[in-house]
Amino acid sequence: MSFDSILNQIDDIVWGLPTIILILATGLILTIAARGIQFSKLGRAFKGIFKKNEGAGELSGFSALCTALSATIGTGNIVGVATAIAAGGPGALFWMWFAAILGTATKYAECMLAIKYREVKEDGHILGGPFYTIEKGMGAKWKWLAVLFAVFGALAGLLGIGTMTQINGITSAVNNAIDPEAKHIAFSLLGTDYTYATVIGGLIVTVCVALVVLGGLKRISKVAEKVVPAMAIIYIFLGLSVLIMNATHIPAAFGLIFKSAFGFKALAGGACGYVFKQVTDAMQKGIARGIFSNEAGLGSAPIAAAPVQTNEPVEQGLVNMTGTVIDTLIVCTMTGLAIVIGGMSNGLWENPENLKGVALTAASFNKVLGGDGHSVQFLLMLCLAFFAFTTILGWDYYSEKCLEYLTGGNMGIVKGFRWLYILAVLIGPYFTVNAVFTIADIFNGLMAIPNCVALIVLAGVVAKETKSYFERFPKL
Repeated sequence: MSFDSILNQIDDIVWGLPTIILILATGLILTIAARGIQFSKLGRAFKGIFKKNEGAGELSGFSALCTALSATIGTGNIVGVATAIAAGGPGALFWMWFAAILGTATKYAECMLAIKYREVKEDGHILGGPFYTIEKGMGAKWKWLAVLFAVFGALAGLLGIGTMTQINGITSAVNNAIDPEAKHIAFSLLGTDYTYATVIGGLIVTVCVALVVLGGLKRISKVAEKVVPAMAIIYIFLGLSVLIMNATHIPAAFGLIFKSAFGFKALAGGACGYVFKQVTDAMQKGIARGIFSNEAGLGSAPIAAAPVQTNEPVEQGLVNMTGTVIDTLIVCTMTGLAIVIGGMSNGLWENPENLKGVALTAASFNKVLGGDGHSVQFLLMLCLAFFAFTTILGWDYYSEKCLEYLTGGNMGIVKGFRWLYILAVLIGPYFTVNAVFTIADIFNGLMAIPNCVALIVLAGVVAKETKSYFERFPKL
């Protein structure tokens, strides 16, 4: 049995029906507890992004949102959507949307609770996240669950979503733009050829990551504040260009997405077993890659929200929930529609053996935009490079905070971890796309489970805090 096959089996267990039900149930319960806050207060949430923060803390609300977005707007938006559609069909996009709508309430709740239960150290340093939400909110007897979350969080950053998927996506994009036919081979490893573009691109990114990571949180947040808005605007402009130029195909694309999500075509033919497999594949890949992208329920964004300068946890919960809307309902949707439109005539997503990850996205964008494709490939490479680079930085911060909790604030261990993190970035380009995304999915699921359990248990606290805040501050 191959390594990829073993990973896929583990992934199927972690992301089985119980996990999917848990995540969707968490979002539904929190939507009810917060009285549909993602619908009724979304406008207020966006207005609050630029509100001046007051109170104890280390970061502004805008900085915290950018730090969280720097970790969410990454390869999941370009490569993750492509791999989800390749594995689960166009219907995977529907399940990404569905999970994101419920996940917006989840993101609100987990970030709000992280501030409520954050720990202020003797030196004024603030640490917070699901580990303290579990320990303080659920009681000391549940500390084992908090430890479990922190362990999986550190490993997810080191081996999955934080490093290897991101650097793999960057080097794949660089190679696709510079040496798509792989003519310039640097070396071969285990039967796979690696080009000079891959090797040099990987080294450059590793050096850049080291320079920022070794500078700590404030340097990461400063980079995120500048890079995240710019890269989001560039990609949204590219995505809007695709949709405007192919506006007549959008209704058919939506029709195909919904048919694929529920297996209507196969159901009409009586293929019930196939329908179940098709729908569950679309659900599994759509929800898993949706969480990979927007991180709602994963427990990562609360770590960035915890140090915010505020005395009102609800305020930052509102600000952070906009991240899910920006990430999945806007950015991922643009990628997904481009892939579906590009493949309606020839089913590009059904041939993942030849078109993997960013190559599938690039091929789809090229098809719907026309032309020789070189300019599109360059823009995708540029967007993906910045997306993934800031994600690497954001996840280093998350991983360090998990480790800080586990070690009782031993900064010697944390500083040593930074070098391991940099090493993981260095070797990341030499793993397959399928392997790194599957590893990331596994650790994401293992993080989400303890976090979602805690959120369900603390749903009453969410309801109470939300009601109290809006009674005191009915208007912004």
